[in-house]
Amino acid sequence: MRPIRLDMDGFTVFRRPTTVDFTDTDFFALVGPTGSGKSTILDAITFALYGTVPRWGDRRAIANALAPSATEARVRFVFESAGVRYVLARVVRRDGKGAVTTKHAGLEALPHGFDLSRFDSGLSAEDMGTVLAGTPNEVDLAVQSVIGLPYEQFTKCVVLPQGEFAAFLHAKPAERQKILVNLLGLDVYGKIRERATALAGTAEAKLKVLTEQLAGMADADDAALAAALARAATLRSLTDDVDRVGPQLADAAKLAVAAAQTLAGLDAEIGRLTGLRVPADAGTLAAGAAAARGAVAAAVDAARAAEEREDKLRGELQAAGDQTALRRLLDAHGERERLAAEAATVHETVAAAEREHGKAAGALATARTKAKDALDALEAAREAYQTAVAVDRAAALRPHLRVGDDCPVCTQPVRVLPELPHEPAVAAAKAAGDAARKRSDAAERVVAEQDRIVRDLDRGLAAARAHAEQVDARLAGLDRALDGAPPPDALRRDLETIAKLHSGLERAGAEVRKAREAHRRAAGAADRAEDQLRAAWKAFDAARDALAAFGPPPADRDDLAEAWATLTGWAGAAAGERQARRPAAVEAVTAAEARVDTVRAELRALFAAAGLPAPGGDPAREAAIALERAEAAHRRVEERRADAARLREQRDEVVKEGQVAKALAQHLRADRFERWLLAEALDTLVEGASRTLRELSGGQYDLGHEKGEFYVVDHHDAGLRRAVRTLSGGETFQASLALALALSEQLAGMSTSAASLESIVLDEGFGTLDQSTLDTVAATLEALAARGDRMVGVVTHVGALAERIPVRFEVRRDARTARVERIGL
Repeated sequence: MRPIRLDMDGFTVFRRPTTVDFTDTDFFALVGPTGSGKSTILDAITFALYGTVPRWGDRRAIANALAPSATEARVRFVFESAGVRYVLARVVRRDGKGAVTTKHAGLEALPHGFDLSRFDSGLSAEDMGTVLAGTPNEVDLAVQSVIGLPYEQFTKCVVLPQGEFAAFLHAKPAERQKILVNLLGLDVYGKIRERATALAGTAEAKLKVLTEQLAGMADADDAALAAALARAATLRSLTDDVDRVGPQLADAAKLAVAAAQTLAGLDAEIGRLTGLRVPADAGTLAAGAAAARGAVAAAVDAARAAEEREDKLRGELQAAGDQTALRRLLDAHGERERLAAEAATVHETVAAAEREHGKAAGALATARTKAKDALDALEAAREAYQTAVAVDRAAALRPHLRVGDDCPVCTQPVRVLPELPHEPAVAAAKAAGDAARKRSDAAERVVAEQDRIVRDLDRGLAAARAHAEQVDARLAGLDRALDGAPPPDALRRDLETIAKLHSGLERAGAEVRKAREAHRRAAGAADRAEDQLRAAWKAFDAARDALAAFGPPPADRDDLAEAWATLTGWAGAAAGERQARRPAAVEAVTAAEARVDTVRAELRALFAAAGLPAPGGDPAREAAIALERAEAAHRRVEERRADAARLREQRDEVVKEGQVAKALAQHLRADRFERWLLAEALDTLVEGASRTLRELSGGQYDLGHEKGEFYVVDHHDAGLRRAVRTLSGGETFQASLALALALSEQLAGMSTSAASLESIVLDEGFGTLDQSTLDTVAATLEALAARGDRMVGVVTHVGALAERIPVRFEVRRDARTARVERIGL
């Protein structure tokens, strides 16, 4: 897998659309301050391919792909694998409830010569490549097929993220073995072994089935063949004999059938003639029908008489007058009597109300006079009070006045001083005014009360007068309505007469209905009697028609009983004549059946000689069927003998196939051939990694392996073997880098599968190296990149290393987003 182009939008720190173009790049560095987003570029590549990132810790934690406050993240990755370019895209969205899911994932193989700038200018339908996957699950499977590595092995051999750089070095033997199996394509030998094992199992199952089938064909030997031939010959002889005797049986059977039919016909005629029976009511049905017709005529007369009586009463009722009008007049007389009594009472009420109203009006006038007098007294008291107040004010000025001074009120010179009053006049005037006010208020309250009483009496008097007017008006109306009307007693007599007529009419109607019901019943009984008579003649005709073939005598259609007597007499004579012919017919049947029994006995003997049961139906057909079965049995023996020969040949072939498959499966067992291949591959890998480690460590360390575990040989400590887990951080980086470079440089050449290590990206550890080791690492990476068959990338913030790399992608980050700028070739 070789990166070509990476597009990000809303992915973690890259809030804005960002493109990283790896075109024509063999050796590059991602540089920038810590936290600027260098490792995020590798995260985007890994996420595009596998839908997750190692440092997220959880494959389901895709919410980490979204930039803070972003609702959508897009990653598009163009890469090359085995000479074919692919474009891979994933889209992650956050819904309104905060849930984050992958809404789109797709993988396409780009057309040859596709211009990547079309991603910037816009794509058309013609630019579409071959769609390989369209859902997240499909993409996961397709990516592993295209690259040849699952996610866990990709992050140990191609993109080595922070914290995962030494994973292959420290992996358990079993895990490391799985990685190498995938890288080298050794799983093909496992598949071949599984296929060989399956073939061996299938061969064994087939062999078992073929053996059981051959065991079931033991009856297809020479003796069985001879017996089948003899049986077919015996049955051919039987069919010849049956062809000879069979026609005799047919002739005898025909004669027996004819004789039996003659006897049966004779017995049937006798049974039909003697079975004739005369109905018990044949002599009474005609009389019953006549009586029923007479009852119908009587019912018609009775109904006509009842209807005439009803019509007469209805006419008298119409002449008696309108019952409703008479009742209305009688009700009007009653209503007038009631209103006359009511009018007298109402007029008395009006007179009483008028008298009461006159008294209240007089009391109101007296109260108003008294109130006016009280009011006048109040006004006089007010004037006296005002005069007293004025005098009292003048008295207050008196002590200060002197003869000859100017008066403070009139400004005139005072000539004579007034005398002082002996008691205050204001207090007396005020007391007189208060008493006048109380009398005036009391008089006003009396006026108000009398006025209320008068108003109430006015309303009562008006209502009484209105009621009297209404009663008088209704009396006048009733008088006009009853002008010229009969008196109440005459009206009551007319109503009693009409009631009697109504009662008589109802009784007459009941009689009419009763008479009509009697007529209906009589008509029904007559119809039934006629139906019974017709049914009786129909039964007679049916009985006579049933004997028409024997020539019965004609019937008297006027007398049913006589007709039956004539027919039954004739039937008895005809039955006696046939009884005389019956003994001869019985003898003919006995002789014919005896001949049939003789021929059948001969056929049973022939079938018994051939080993068959006595025939139950057509002897010729049964003999032919038996012969056909015998010949079919002979053919089956021949076929089974041929099948047995073929099965023996198949069994021999299956035995050979099973032996070959079993032997191949044994040779390709995982603890044999695959283990040998893995050991050889690991030897080659360790040899190349050891050369690089020796160069990186200044000749101090060699790398080795034993029983699947890595170790180093420390030449500075007398060749001491040390486990790789005892190395320092810088030493671990050197060993891991050597192993990663060996994987990238050598294993792709040894791999037989689609796994293609066309690039390696390192994201760890350069800051732990001293200057000398850093120079060695840089030179090693330059030499690897110079070969041109690998893309080499590093993520570093070490300036000394970054300056030696021809292409640098500088990553910067501000408060809004991160940006990437390509520097170099």
